[in-house]
Amino acid sequence: MFYVKMFFQYVAQYMKIRLQYRADLIVEIVSDLLFQAVNLVFILVVFGHTQLLSGWTRDEIIFIYGFFLVPFALFSSFFNIWDFNDRYVVKGEFDRILTRPIHSLFQVILERMELESLFGVITGMAVMYYAGGRLDINFEWYEPVLFIVFVLGGALVYAGIFIALASIAFWSDAKTSIMPMMYNIGNYGRYPVDIYNSVIRFVLTWILPFAFVGVYPSAFFLEKTEWYPYSFLTPFVGIGFFIFSIVLWNEGVKRYRGAGN
Repeated sequence: MFYVKMFFQYVAQYMKIRLQYRADLIVEIVSDLLFQAVNLVFILVVFGHTQLLSGWTRDEIIFIYGFFLVPFALFSSFFNIWDFNDRYVVKGEFDRILTRPIHSLFQVILERMELESLFGVITGMAVMYYAGGRLDINFEWYEPVLFIVFVLGGALVYAGIFIALASIAFWSDAKTSIMPMMYNIGNYGRYPVDIYNSVIRFVLTWILPFAFVGVYPSAFFLEKTEWYPYSFLTPFVGIGFFIFSIVLWNEGVKRYRGAGN
């Protein structure tokens, strides 16, 4: 209950700050929507030259993209830690974090949250509704529950990977990191993995499992039976990677030397 109370206090303070600069908030929301629209236009351009992409139709890939936007929006809202190396380790703000009687990762996550990114959930649902209508997808009574489970699993996959990457800063003390590159690699998860070669497919499934954010869970709703085992692995992969990242983070904190060293 203590952590729940702290969460809502952080959210309240965040909303007070953001609403003080409403124009800036609106610009950020619009820019995010434009970025998502550009990616959608890219898919449409690709399918302007072909009818199928490794057996996947245009509407199926649009559906996958829409699904991908939902867990990615959750991740972007609460795990925006791309600048952890520079801000918290190199500049020493992590010293301040360690003086408080609350888990360090919990503080970092809430300090860096961007709740406006949650609009991506609405965008993703709208894209899925459009593509699902064209594909004549009918949801069974239990599928909304599976949808929530798959979305949370995909968000945990993203969170686990980037928390693990942020944890490397405790050992490296480097100002730069591989975060930007990893963000670009994560975009591969919004497309069917069988359009890539076997090496990339393996990496996106078992090393950096971004495929569990988009294509694998959404394949269940597209009735791609050959991918069903991977679909149901999504929550387990997400939980597994997230737990691993927490363990790595805790070990890294033990080795943190402080800004004065």
